[in-house]
Amino acid sequence: MIPLRYTGLALSLVAGVLLLSCSGERARDDELVDGPSLADIKAADVADAVPKDEPLARYGNHSPYEVFGKKYTVLRSSEGYHEQGIASWYGSKFHGRRTSSGEPYDMHLATAAHKSLPLPTYAEVTNLDNGKKVIVKINDRGPFKHGRLIDMSYGAALRLGMTGTGTARVDVRVIDVDQEAPALAYAETGAVVDSNGTGTWLQAGAYGDRDGAERLAGQLKRASLNPVSIHDAGDLFRVWLGPYKSQAEIESVISRVIELGFERPHKVRR
Repeated sequence: MIPLRYTGLALSLVAGVLLLSCSGERARDDELVDGPSLADIKAADVADAVPKDEPLARYGNHSPYEVFGKKYTVLRSSEGYHEQGIASWYGSKFHGRRTSSGEPYDMHLATAAHKSLPLPTYAEVTNLDNGKKVIVKINDRGPFKHGRLIDMSYGAALRLGMTGTGTARVDVRVIDVDQEAPALAYAETGAVVDSNGTGTWLQAGAYGDRDGAERLAGQLKRASLNPVSIHDAGDLFRVWLGPYKSQAEIESVISRVIELGFERPHKVRR
């Protein structure tokens, strides 16, 4: 029997080995030839992932973790995450292998890999070059090539129309399952007061670096969408509009933001 004092250490080692055996294996194979499915699969055959409330995966969320000498930190929460960058895709070489979360990788499903979002996380990914969208379940770690934001499954890449190009400029917006119920209750009651009783904020974006948040804040200010503020959540910089005290004002601001070409903001509690 293993003494109890060693049990925690053993579990940590198993989690670390699993993460590195999946993430590290993918990193080592990054330059090797990968390919599409041998099955006759089309974009229309790939369904969106269905967001649902799930506990954190037992594996893949250890933080920080290290892949070939470089350390990566997992975000404490995916709430409000919204970022743009370069997506790549991975396919047949990894089909059937275990992902960092422990789930088997199925290249025909709408899934993805990300270096820092908690596993699992659900996100809507938009190809900025053609407007195509897909909802994915993020259940793996990667991509570890410099300059890449997210690695799409082959199926998700088909939906985005990027299997031929290999990479694409994308917008990644997390779908916060926990926010759905409060948002509906808010809409039904018409309440526009947060826990401090001072009004409601609208979140226009969230970034892993302050520069991205400041760029968006500057664009909003130049569009006369004031007041604008940046809130440092420790691992994310959130860009907020407000606060607003009436439902009519909130709806007016949301309409104006969309009209000016920005992403639709969502209500947040301070």
